Amino acid sequence: MATTVTQNGQITLPKAVRDHLGLTPGSQVDFRQTADGSVVLLRADHASQIDRFEKLRGHAGAGPNTDTVIAATRGEP
Repeated sequence: MATTVTQNGQITLPKAVRDHLGLTPGSQVDFRQTADGSVVLLRADHASQIDRFEKLRGHAGAGPNTDTVIAATRGEP
């Protein structure tokens, strides 16, 4: 989905995006830049929930590799 930036730097969010995020007139949104440089649009009232889990991302530690998981699933020693 594409949209045009006006001379004042404003955009109209496509209806599909508004519907997906549950945005209504007066809703606040939050823009976040990810590590790869992408920008993510979130409902502002949901941002605090996502932040809570963001700090835990990638900290689960090393686990079994795929072959070990498949072997265990099949009941192999």
